[in-house]
Amino acid sequence: RTGETYEYWIKKYVRFHNPGLSRGEVSRHPSEMNFPEIEAFVNHLAAKDKLSASSQNQALSAVLFLYREVLKIELSASADSIRANKPAHVPVVLTRDEVQRVFKCMSGVPLLMAQLMYGSGIRVSECVQLRVKDLDMEYLTVTVHDGKGEKDRVTILPASLVEPLRAHLLAVQAIHDRDIEHGFGQVGLPYALARKYPNVDREWGWQYVFPSSALAKEKETGIYRRWYVSESTIQKAVKKAVRESGVAKHASCHTLRHCFATHLLQSGYDIRTVQELLGHKACPEPRRRDVKTTMIYTHVLQRGGLAVKSPLDG
Repeated sequence: RTGETYEYWIKKYVRFHNPGLSRGEVSRHPSEMNFPEIEAFVNHLAAKDKLSASSQNQALSAVLFLYREVLKIELSASADSIRANKPAHVPVVLTRDEVQRVFKCMSGVPLLMAQLMYGSGIRVSECVQLRVKDLDMEYLTVTVHDGKGEKDRVTILPASLVEPLRAHLLAVQAIHDRDIEHGFGQVGLPYALARKYPNVDREWGWQYVFPSSALAKEKETGIYRRWYVSESTIQKAVKKAVRESGVAKHASCHTLRHCFATHLLQSGYDIRTVQELLGHKACPEPRRRDVKTTMIYTHVLQRGGLAVKSPLDG
């Protein structure tokens, strides 16, 4: 996904400085440009396209990657001066009652996925890419591999989801067995595992917990594989459920992760424990943990935005 996103922004950068590219007119190659052209591009995204700070920084990162890793060209100035400052946003958090109201408007696999995101605190990307071997029904753990920042972590598996997950996996295994019978059943593997272990891509443990409903051809190999369900599938289901539940908050799949953290803190769990479960970035100093990111969830632990009691309440 990162590769595709970077490709998009790099093409946009090249087209920005080559308006006649559609007619086959290439006047300026990126190797002939440097920091001033990058600055002009980023300023255009901010002033004309009105893009958010995160989108501006994403575009900048893509162009910097082009110069640093592909063209091997050193920029004439530091890119930090044109990096957009992200505004601080307080995360949207649902109450426990609101979460259950949303769940009552869902059913089937989308409901199971939403419950797992809330109950384990995993991101939607981590949820769809879970493999069977990542679920430990006995120890009630979920292992997240290559999460944000390519970090592995272990979080909790809700005991209430064990039986629903077992029933779901029986149905998934039947699909996998049928794929094997028809000469398919190969799943995509990370890194070079497919070359190191030629037949492991058919093993049950490596299959996705939430597989796609159809086989898809892999571009690089031409092999038909059953990938994981699209993120948009569960995202649309959650959005629809929020509307139908009557919850008047701008909630999404990521809101469930915010709710996981906030509700654990409300229950009295230590903030460092919550930090570990979320996989938030650690402090670079040895044996110290930076809880700054996790602290954003403490804003709803007590009354008021800053845990201050209003004078109107006496």
